[in-house]
Amino acid sequence: MIRVLANIKGDKVIWAVAALLALFSFLPVYSASSNLAYLYGDGDTFSFLVKHFAHLVLGFLIMYGVHKIPYHYFKGLSIIMIPVVLILLLVTMAQNTTIDGANASRWIRLPFVGVTFQTSTLAAVVLMAYVARYLSKIKGEMLSFKETLLPLWVPVFLVLILILPANFSTAAIIFSMVIMLVFLGGYPLKYIMTILGSGLLILTFFILFAKAFPGVFPNRVDTWVSRIENFTDNKETQEDYQIERAKIAIARGGVIGTGPGKSVQRNFLPQSSSDFIYAIIIEEWGFVGGVFLMLLYLLLLFRLVIAAHKSVDVFGKLLVIGVGLPIVFQALINMAVAVELFPVTGQTLPLISSGGTSIWMTCLAIGIVLSVSSKREAIIEEEQELEQEENPLEVLQEVV
Repeated sequence: MIRVLANIKGDKVIWAVAALLALFSFLPVYSASSNLAYLYGDGDTFSFLVKHFAHLVLGFLIMYGVHKIPYHYFKGLSIIMIPVVLILLLVTMAQNTTIDGANASRWIRLPFVGVTFQTSTLAAVVLMAYVARYLSKIKGEMLSFKETLLPLWVPVFLVLILILPANFSTAAIIFSMVIMLVFLGGYPLKYIMTILGSGLLILTFFILFAKAFPGVFPNRVDTWVSRIENFTDNKETQEDYQIERAKIAIARGGVIGTGPGKSVQRNFLPQSSSDFIYAIIIEEWGFVGGVFLMLLYLLLLFRLVIAAHKSVDVFGKLLVIGVGLPIVFQALINMAVAVELFPVTGQTLPLISSGGTSIWMTCLAIGIVLSVSSKREAIIEEEQELEQEENPLEVLQEVV
């Protein structure tokens, strides 16, 4: 264990924030999983805690392994993985899974191990690395929109189209992050506006198509529309149940909370250990706990900006922003949903919510960021070694 800690490279603050989030997650997950234990088990919540622990251990092993890979390797890996994720997304969509009559084709079951895996989360990380690679490649070049259409935007829209039918919120977040990345990468603003218009047109066409042929995408568009309508109007409907319970949990928490494990709303709030775990955290830990958790994510954002700024090349800077910023963005969306500042999206709280895929892909993204920051450390160490080697010669010359 000591040897492993000694071999840890990269931004130590990012390591510390990730570890703190993981450690903090055990209490709310253990507490919030009680309703799942009674609904789908024998009432024993300990098994859910063990499962969450296993997910975190595997996630940190992924983080450790990935941060040892020189980050320039991700240029080639992103090209190789784009066809792979497209195939995985096609397989996922072809399952045509439905829950309560709605399209829920988000997961595939891995053969032999029997573990479910959400393919869109892997696709998001791969796509952001691919976009960062392409932007760094064309940096400083004057290219027409047509020249960038096939190598840049065709893969982006293929991934988004395959995610959109089953998971609009994830597709919207990925699209937003890609637009943010290309803007920061110096992609011409007039081209970005063209892409935004094209994206809006494709979304409109998809909604009209789904309305005209409801059997193709069962009830999914209706779900989006109802969520937005429930968010904008003041009518109380059955679909407002989740958010109302979340607000009750937050109100009960007050300033210092009811105490760890003393949540009441965990027994009534659906997805209390994943999508709405932030409401349970505030109920048990209060306003203080909620703010502390938010500050951890903001600290992570601050260190991401520093890691990007200190990167030795354009690809490293864009890679850190591309794979790191969505983590913080997703966390803020999850918190905003819990306090009804945003419509219900189904996004988890990174490294806090239960769920293997979310934890693993978050750790993968953080590992990539640490790989970039460790390169800077390696360069500094080499410079220091050179200085130490040169100093004896300088002393000898002075003596002579």
